[in-house]
Amino acid sequence: MKLAYEEFDLSGVGTYPLASRASKVRVEQFARPCRDPKAARDLVASFPRLLAADELRAAVEAIVGARRDGRPVIWAFGGHVVKTGLGPILVDLMERGFVSALATNGAGVIHDYEIALAGQTSEDVDEALGPGRFGMAEETGRGLNEIIVAASAAGEGLGQAVSRALHEGGAPYAGASLLASAARLGIPVTVHVAVGTDIIHMHPAASGAAIGETSLRDFRYLTSSVCRLAGGVFLNCGSAVVIPEVFLKAVALARNQGHSLEGLTTVNIDFLRMYRPETNVVRRPTRGVGRGISLTGHHEILIPLLAAAVIAADEPAT
Repeated sequence: MKLAYEEFDLSGVGTYPLASRASKVRVEQFARPCRDPKAARDLVASFPRLLAADELRAAVEAIVGARRDGRPVIWAFGGHVVKTGLGPILVDLMERGFVSALATNGAGVIHDYEIALAGQTSEDVDEALGPGRFGMAEETGRGLNEIIVAASAAGEGLGQAVSRALHEGGAPYAGASLLASAARLGIPVTVHVAVGTDIIHMHPAASGAAIGETSLRDFRYLTSSVCRLAGGVFLNCGSAVVIPEVFLKAVALARNQGHSLEGLTTVNIDFLRMYRPETNVVRRPTRGVGRGISLTGHHEILIPLLAAAVIAADEPAT
């Protein structure tokens, strides 16, 4: 049997209200920032000065040093970071000046958008896929696609437009949203999309032209930020493929235009050490100019620990 070039007809696709969906993650479960720097300082001081403990200290020193010297600290994250309730941890770091820019993939912006809008995210894929309901929340598909189409017409980036829409639109749970908080604080957000990988691409309102244009603009925004990373820090939290590939291309463009990345520190945080993050974030971009660090463990433990250690290191001991 030979198949043909037959475009799938989306006109009859059924959706449902986001509020009617059972989600596995709610804002009530989210982390809270550490409010006792001394406790964090004592905990980190108790670690041995060996192996991963010293890698954690090195990451802390790089982040605190970059902020002190006026160098960028770029945090990139995948959807899992949002789904494990870490928004408040990163928002706290944003408010303290430890975040210069955010970068995420399509899953990251979708989960953050749902949190801002409904205070919940992460559907049960196994339960929803059989009856054909997976990914069909109406507000997520229509809302994000309408923002993206408008961003394309306005010459904006995808992350820029969604962040502003959540902030200015008065999203009910904006305080728990990384993107809404970034707009409030004037921190740029870029979103790096692989077409066909995200649930909003299944929605009839999706425009490949708009998605591609706005995400390509975000790639160029991110590249401009990467060009300033000499002495700075780039962290990849939980993106196994898209962000490592995007970051490597941004580094290539920066080097092509003669930008020095001397003193760059890269940090990869994930519960497994995988090829692309280890190669394209930790090893290749820092070769001969800086240091790459791998912190291996669960995001919901490692990122609050790292954040608490950063805050403790930045505050004077008493």
